Amino acid sequence: MRVTPAAALPIDAGAFARAMAPFEPFENDPVVAVAVSGGRDSLALALLAHDWARARGGATVALIVDHGLRSGSDGEAASTRDLLTRHGIEAGVLCWSGAKPQSGLQAAARTARYRLLSGECRRRGILHLLLAHHADDQAETVAMRAARGSGLDGLAGMAALVERPDVRLLRPLLAVPRARLTATLLARGVAWIDDPSNTDLRFERARLRAAQVNTAVAAAAERGLRAAGERRLARAAVETLEFDQAGAAVIDRAGFCRLGVGLQARLLSRVVLAVGGRDHAPRRDRAERAARRLAAPVVRGKSGKGQDFTLSACRLALRQAPGERRLRWIVWPESGRNGRQPLVPAEFFACGGRAASHVD
Repeated sequence: MRVTPAAALPIDAGAFARAMAPFEPFENDPVVAVAVSGGRDSLALALLAHDWARARGGATVALIVDHGLRSGSDGEAASTRDLLTRHGIEAGVLCWSGAKPQSGLQAAARTARYRLLSGECRRRGILHLLLAHHADDQAETVAMRAARGSGLDGLAGMAALVERPDVRLLRPLLAVPRARLTATLLARGVAWIDDPSNTDLRFERARLRAAQVNTAVAAAAERGLRAAGERRLARAAVETLEFDQAGAAVIDRAGFCRLGVGLQARLLSRVVLAVGGRDHAPRRDRAERAARRLAAPVVRGKSGKGQDFTLSACRLALRQAPGERRLRWIVWPESGRNGRQPLVPAEFFACGGRAASHVD
Protein backbone atom coordinates (compact mmCIF):
# COMPACT_ATOMS: atom_id res chain seq x y z
CA MET A 1 0.00 0.00 0.00
CA ARG A 2 1.35 3.41 -1.02
CA VAL A 3 1.48 5.93 1.85
CA THR A 4 1.02 9.62 1.05
CA PRO A 5 3.64 11.79 2.79
CA ALA A 6 2.16 13.98 5.53
CA ALA A 7 3.47 17.07 3.74
CA ALA A 8 1.17 16.27 0.77
CA LEU A 9 -2.01 15.43 2.70
CA PRO A 10 -5.08 17.70 2.34
CA ILE A 11 -5.76 20.01 5.27
CA ASP A 12 -8.87 18.96 7.17
CA ALA A 13 -11.04 20.95 9.57
CA GLY A 14 -9.14 19.78 12.63
CA ALA A 15 -5.75 20.74 11.21
CA PHE A 16 -7.00 24.19 10.23
CA ALA A 17 -8.60 24.73 13.65
CA ARG A 18 -5.21 24.00 15.24
CA ALA A 19 -3.58 26.50 12.89
CA MET A 20 -6.10 29.17 13.98
CA ALA A 21 -5.79 28.41 17.70
CA PRO A 22 -2.73 30.67 18.35
CA PHE A 23 -4.81 33.70 17.26
CA GLU A 24 -7.60 33.16 19.79
CA PRO A 25 -9.75 34.49 21.31
CA PHE A 26 -12.12 35.50 18.52
CA GLU A 27 -15.47 37.20 18.98
CA ASN A 28 -18.66 35.14 19.17
CA ASP A 29 -19.93 34.22 15.68
CA PRO A 30 -16.66 35.43 14.11
CA VAL A 31 -16.65 37.12 10.73
CA VAL A 32 -13.25 36.97 9.02
CA ALA A 33 -12.01 38.35 5.72
CA VAL A 34 -9.66 36.46 3.40
CA ALA A 35 -7.47 38.12 0.77
CA VAL A 36 -7.99 36.02 -2.38
CA SER A 37 -6.04 36.26 -5.62
CA GLY A 38 -7.56 33.27 -7.40
CA GLY A 39 -4.37 31.25 -6.95
CA ARG A 40 -4.29 27.92 -5.19
CA ASP A 41 -2.99 29.22 -1.84
CA SER A 42 -5.64 31.87 -1.22
CA LEU A 43 -8.46 29.73 -2.62
CA ALA A 44 -7.56 26.91 -0.26
CA LEU A 45 -7.42 29.36 2.65
CA ALA A 46 -10.81 30.85 1.75
CA LEU A 47 -12.48 27.43 1.67
CA LEU A 48 -10.87 26.33 4.93
CA ALA A 49 -11.71 29.62 6.67
CA HIS A 50 -15.30 29.39 5.44
CA ASP A 51 -15.74 25.96 7.03
CA TRP A 52 -14.00 27.12 10.22
CA ALA A 53 -16.15 30.25 10.62
CA ARG A 54 -19.40 28.50 9.74
CA ALA A 55 -18.73 25.82 12.37
CA ARG A 56 -18.57 28.64 14.93
CA GLY A 57 -21.70 30.41 13.79
CA GLY A 58 -19.78 33.01 11.81
CA ALA A 59 -19.00 33.79 8.19
CA THR A 60 -16.18 34.53 5.77
CA VAL A 61 -15.87 37.39 3.29
CA ALA A 62 -13.44 36.95 0.40
CA LEU A 63 -11.79 40.16 -0.82
CA ILE A 64 -10.30 40.04 -4.32
CA VAL A 65 -7.97 42.84 -5.41
CA ASP A 66 -7.82 43.56 -9.13
CA HIS A 67 -4.58 45.49 -9.65
CA GLY A 68 -5.42 46.20 -13.29
CA LEU A 69 -1.87 45.36 -14.37
CA ARG A 70 -2.75 42.74 -17.01
CA SER A 71 -5.28 42.58 -19.79
CA GLY A 72 -8.11 40.37 -18.62
CA SER A 73 -7.41 40.74 -14.91
CA ASP A 74 -10.97 42.03 -14.39
CA GLY A 75 -12.34 38.85 -15.94
CA GLU A 76 -10.11 36.69 -13.71
CA ALA A 77 -11.32 38.58 -10.64
CA ALA A 78 -14.96 38.09 -11.67
CA SER A 79 -14.38 34.37 -12.30
CA THR A 80 -12.80 33.99 -8.86
CA ARG A 81 -15.72 35.85 -7.26
CA ASP A 82 -18.22 33.56 -9.02
CA LEU A 83 -16.30 30.43 -7.95
CA LEU A 84 -16.34 31.53 -4.32
CA THR A 85 -20.02 32.44 -4.51
CA ARG A 86 -20.79 28.91 -5.75
CA HIS A 87 -19.12 27.62 -2.59
CA GLY A 88 -21.30 29.81 -0.40
CA ILE A 89 -18.65 32.47 0.30
CA GLU A 90 -19.52 36.15 0.00
CA ALA A 91 -16.93 37.80 -2.25
CA GLY A 92 -16.18 41.34 -3.40
CA VAL A 93 -13.73 42.79 -5.92
CA LEU A 94 -11.59 45.82 -5.00
CA CYS A 95 -9.91 47.72 -7.85
CA TRP A 96 -6.58 49.56 -7.79
CA SER A 97 -7.33 52.55 -9.96
CA GLY A 98 -5.20 55.44 -11.12
CA ALA A 99 -1.73 55.70 -12.66
CA LYS A 100 0.76 52.90 -11.98
CA PRO A 101 4.46 53.61 -11.34
CA GLN A 102 7.10 52.68 -13.91
CA SER A 103 9.51 51.40 -11.27
CA GLY A 104 8.96 49.64 -7.94
CA LEU A 105 5.73 48.23 -9.29
CA GLN A 106 5.49 45.21 -7.00
CA ALA A 107 6.09 47.31 -3.87
CA ALA A 108 3.50 49.87 -5.01
CA ALA A 109 1.00 47.12 -5.78
CA ARG A 110 1.55 45.58 -2.34
CA THR A 111 0.98 48.93 -0.64
CA ALA A 112 -2.19 49.51 -2.66
CA ARG A 113 -3.42 45.99 -1.94
CA TYR A 114 -3.10 46.34 1.83
CA ARG A 115 -4.67 49.79 1.71
CA LEU A 116 -7.69 48.48 -0.19
CA LEU A 117 -8.03 45.37 1.98
CA SER A 118 -7.69 47.25 5.28
CA GLY A 119 -10.11 49.94 4.13
CA GLU A 120 -12.74 47.39 3.15
CA CYS A 121 -12.37 45.56 6.47
CA ARG A 122 -12.80 48.86 8.29
CA ARG A 123 -15.89 49.68 6.22
CA ARG A 124 -17.42 46.29 7.00
CA GLY A 125 -16.36 46.26 10.64
CA ILE A 126 -14.27 43.10 10.18
CA LEU A 127 -11.48 42.65 12.73
CA HIS A 128 -9.46 39.81 11.17
CA LEU A 129 -7.91 39.61 7.68
CA LEU A 130 -6.43 36.23 6.76
CA LEU A 131 -3.48 36.04 4.35
CA ALA A 132 -2.42 32.86 2.54
CA HIS A 133 1.36 32.98 2.90
CA HIS A 134 2.68 29.48 3.62
CA ALA A 135 5.89 27.71 4.65
CA ASP A 136 7.45 27.85 1.15
CA ASP A 137 6.77 31.60 0.96
CA GLN A 138 8.31 32.05 4.39
CA ALA A 139 11.50 30.22 3.46
CA GLU A 140 11.81 32.27 0.26
CA THR A 141 11.33 35.51 2.18
CA VAL A 142 14.14 34.72 4.62
CA ALA A 143 16.41 33.54 1.79
CA MET A 144 15.83 36.76 -0.19
CA ARG A 145 16.59 38.91 2.83
CA ALA A 146 19.74 36.89 3.52
CA ALA A 147 20.85 37.41 -0.10
CA ARG A 148 20.47 41.17 0.38
CA GLY A 149 22.76 41.09 3.42
CA SER A 150 20.04 42.09 5.88
CA GLY A 151 20.89 42.40 9.55
CA LEU A 152 19.42 40.02 12.08
CA ASP A 153 16.17 41.99 12.41
CA GLY A 154 15.85 42.16 8.64
CA LEU A 155 16.19 38.39 8.39
CA ALA A 156 12.93 37.84 10.21
CA GLY A 157 10.29 36.08 8.18
CA MET A 158 6.73 37.20 7.75
CA ALA A 159 4.74 37.49 10.95
CA ALA A 160 1.93 35.12 11.77
CA LEU A 161 0.16 38.01 13.50
CA VAL A 162 0.42 41.76 12.87
CA GLU A 163 -1.76 44.13 14.86
CA ARG A 164 -2.77 47.16 12.79
CA PRO A 165 -4.99 50.03 13.92
CA ASP A 166 -7.94 48.84 11.81
CA VAL A 167 -7.47 45.08 11.48
CA ARG A 168 -5.42 42.10 12.61
CA LEU A 169 -3.43 40.44 9.82
CA LEU A 170 -3.37 36.68 10.39
CA ARG A 171 -1.26 34.14 8.50
CA PRO A 172 -2.42 30.74 9.78
CA LEU A 173 -0.63 28.72 7.06
CA LEU A 174 2.97 29.76 7.69
CA ALA A 175 3.91 26.32 8.97
CA VAL A 176 2.05 24.54 6.12
CA PRO A 177 3.87 23.50 2.91
CA ARG A 178 2.29 24.53 -0.37
CA ALA A 179 1.88 20.88 -1.40
CA ARG A 180 -0.82 20.49 1.25
CA LEU A 181 -2.75 23.47 -0.13
CA THR A 182 -2.60 21.96 -3.60
CA ALA A 183 -3.78 18.62 -2.20
CA THR A 184 -6.65 20.38 -0.41
CA LEU A 185 -7.99 21.87 -3.64
CA LEU A 186 -7.50 18.65 -5.60
CA ALA A 187 -9.42 16.72 -2.95
CA ARG A 188 -12.30 19.21 -3.28
CA GLY A 189 -12.17 19.30 -7.07
CA VAL A 190 -11.54 23.05 -7.15
CA ALA A 191 -9.58 24.62 -10.04
CA TRP A 192 -7.36 27.67 -9.58
CA ILE A 193 -5.64 30.37 -11.63
CA ASP A 194 -1.83 30.51 -11.68
CA ASP A 195 -0.56 34.10 -11.52
CA PRO A 196 1.89 34.72 -14.44
CA SER A 197 4.01 36.98 -12.19
CA ASN A 198 5.06 33.85 -10.27
CA THR A 199 7.30 32.91 -13.23
CA ASP A 200 8.17 36.44 -14.39
CA LEU A 201 11.95 36.76 -14.05
CA ARG A 202 11.70 40.53 -13.63
CA PHE A 203 10.70 39.78 -10.02
CA GLU A 204 13.10 38.60 -7.32
CA ARG A 205 10.96 35.79 -5.96
CA ALA A 206 10.50 34.26 -9.41
CA ARG A 207 14.27 34.40 -10.04
CA LEU A 208 14.88 32.65 -6.71
CA ARG A 209 12.53 29.82 -7.71
CA ALA A 210 14.07 29.53 -11.17
CA ALA A 211 17.54 29.20 -9.60
CA GLN A 212 16.21 26.34 -7.45
CA VAL A 213 17.85 27.75 -4.33
CA ASN A 214 17.31 25.53 -1.28
CA THR A 215 15.34 28.15 0.59
CA ALA A 216 14.37 25.84 3.43
CA VAL A 217 18.02 25.22 4.37
CA ALA A 218 18.86 28.92 4.11
CA ALA A 219 15.84 29.88 6.19
CA ALA A 220 16.64 27.37 8.94
CA ALA A 221 20.22 28.62 9.22
CA GLU A 222 19.20 32.26 9.38
CA ARG A 223 16.46 31.48 11.92
CA GLY A 224 19.07 29.99 14.22
CA LEU A 225 21.26 33.08 13.96
CA ARG A 226 18.34 35.40 14.55
CA ALA A 227 17.05 33.43 17.53
CA ALA A 228 20.46 33.76 19.18
CA GLY A 229 20.42 37.48 18.38
CA GLU A 230 16.97 37.83 19.93
CA ARG A 231 18.23 36.30 23.16
CA ARG A 232 21.14 38.75 23.29
CA LEU A 233 18.77 41.61 22.58
CA ALA A 234 16.38 40.49 25.31
CA ARG A 235 19.22 40.42 27.86
CA ALA A 236 20.34 43.89 26.78
CA ALA A 237 16.79 45.21 27.19
CA VAL A 238 16.55 43.80 30.70
CA GLU A 239 19.87 45.40 31.67
CA THR A 240 19.29 48.88 30.22
CA LEU A 241 15.59 49.52 29.67
CA GLU A 242 12.59 50.42 31.81
CA PHE A 243 9.31 52.30 31.35
CA ASP A 244 8.13 55.21 33.44
CA GLN A 245 4.60 55.78 34.72
CA ALA A 246 3.74 57.89 31.66
CA GLY A 247 4.63 55.01 29.34
CA ALA A 248 7.88 56.50 28.00
CA ALA A 249 10.86 54.21 27.48
CA VAL A 250 13.88 54.98 29.68
CA ILE A 251 17.33 53.84 28.52
CA ASP A 252 20.14 53.86 31.08
CA ARG A 253 22.97 55.62 29.27
CA ALA A 254 25.81 53.89 31.12
CA GLY A 255 24.33 50.46 30.45
CA PHE A 256 23.70 51.36 26.81
CA CYS A 257 27.34 52.40 26.38
CA ARG A 258 28.49 48.99 27.61
CA LEU A 259 26.68 47.21 24.76
CA GLY A 260 28.35 46.37 21.48
CA VAL A 261 27.79 48.84 18.66
CA GLY A 262 25.55 46.53 16.64
CA LEU A 263 23.48 45.63 19.67
CA GLN A 264 23.04 49.32 20.55
CA ALA A 265 21.49 50.03 17.13
CA ARG A 266 19.20 47.01 17.30
CA LEU A 267 17.96 47.86 20.78
CA LEU A 268 17.32 51.48 19.84
CA SER A 269 15.48 50.39 16.66
CA ARG A 270 13.24 48.12 18.70
CA VAL A 271 12.50 50.82 21.27
CA VAL A 272 11.51 53.52 18.77
CA LEU A 273 9.40 51.04 16.81
CA ALA A 274 7.52 50.16 19.98
CA VAL A 275 7.09 53.72 21.20
CA GLY A 276 6.54 55.49 17.88
CA GLY A 277 4.12 52.90 16.54
CA ARG A 278 5.33 52.87 12.95
CA ASP A 279 5.02 49.76 10.80
CA HIS A 280 8.77 49.47 10.18
CA ALA A 281 11.94 50.10 12.15
CA PRO A 282 14.22 52.96 11.03
CA ARG A 283 16.75 52.21 8.32
CA ARG A 284 19.90 50.61 9.64
CA ASP A 285 22.13 53.60 8.83
CA ARG A 286 19.80 55.99 10.67
CA ALA A 287 19.60 53.66 13.68
CA GLU A 288 23.38 53.33 13.80
CA ARG A 289 23.89 57.11 13.67
CA ALA A 290 21.31 57.61 16.42
CA ALA A 291 22.91 54.89 18.57
CA ARG A 292 26.29 56.63 18.27
CA ARG A 293 24.59 59.80 19.44
CA LEU A 294 23.19 58.06 22.51
CA ALA A 295 26.64 56.72 23.42
CA ALA A 296 28.63 59.86 22.58
CA PRO A 297 30.48 61.69 25.39
CA VAL A 298 28.26 64.22 27.14
CA VAL A 299 29.30 67.82 26.67
CA ARG A 300 29.39 69.63 30.02
CA GLY A 301 26.31 71.78 30.38
CA LYS A 302 24.46 69.97 27.58
CA SER A 303 22.80 67.14 29.42
CA GLY A 304 19.39 68.72 28.83
CA LYS A 305 17.56 69.99 25.76
CA GLY A 306 20.73 70.60 23.80
CA GLN A 307 21.06 66.84 23.29
CA ASP A 308 17.44 66.17 22.23
CA PHE A 309 16.62 64.81 18.77
CA THR A 310 13.91 62.85 16.92
CA LEU A 311 13.89 59.43 15.27
CA SER A 312 11.01 57.52 13.63
CA ALA A 313 8.12 59.44 15.22
CA CYS A 314 9.89 59.51 18.61
CA ARG A 315 11.56 62.27 20.61
CA LEU A 316 14.72 61.31 22.48
CA ALA A 317 15.94 63.43 25.38
CA LEU A 318 18.97 63.06 27.64
CA ARG A 319 18.01 63.73 31.26
CA GLN A 320 19.45 63.22 34.71
CA ALA A 321 17.58 60.96 37.07
CA PRO A 322 16.03 62.99 39.94
CA GLY A 323 18.37 63.02 42.94
CA GLU A 324 21.03 61.03 41.05
CA ARG A 325 23.98 61.65 38.77
CA ARG A 326 22.80 58.87 36.46
CA LEU A 327 21.97 59.98 32.91
CA ARG A 328 19.06 58.45 31.06
CA TRP A 329 17.69 58.74 27.54
CA ILE A 330 13.91 59.22 27.59
CA VAL A 331 11.99 58.08 24.50
CA TRP A 332 8.39 59.10 23.99
CA PRO A 333 6.07 59.57 20.99
CA GLU A 334 6.65 62.73 18.99
CA SER A 335 3.67 65.12 19.21
CA GLY A 336 1.73 62.62 21.28
CA ARG A 337 1.54 60.02 18.51
CA ASN A 338 1.59 56.36 19.43
CA GLY A 339 0.53 53.41 17.29
CA ARG A 340 0.61 51.02 20.25
CA GLN A 341 3.26 48.69 18.85
CA PRO A 342 4.52 45.94 21.17
CA LEU A 343 8.17 46.26 22.20
CA VAL A 344 9.00 43.08 20.29
CA PRO A 345 6.71 43.42 17.25
CA ALA A 346 5.41 40.40 15.40
CA GLU A 347 7.22 41.15 12.15
CA PHE A 348 10.52 40.24 13.85
CA PHE A 349 9.45 36.61 14.35
CA ALA A 350 9.99 33.85 11.83
CA CYS A 351 7.14 31.39 12.18
CA GLY A 352 6.80 27.66 12.45
CA GLY A 353 6.39 25.00 15.08
CA ARG A 354 3.91 24.94 17.87
CA ALA A 355 3.42 28.69 18.36
CA ALA A 356 3.54 30.28 14.94
CA SER A 357 4.15 33.81 16.18
CA HIS A 358 7.13 33.07 18.41
CA VAL A 359 10.81 32.36 17.97
CA ASP A 360 11.75 28.71 18.38
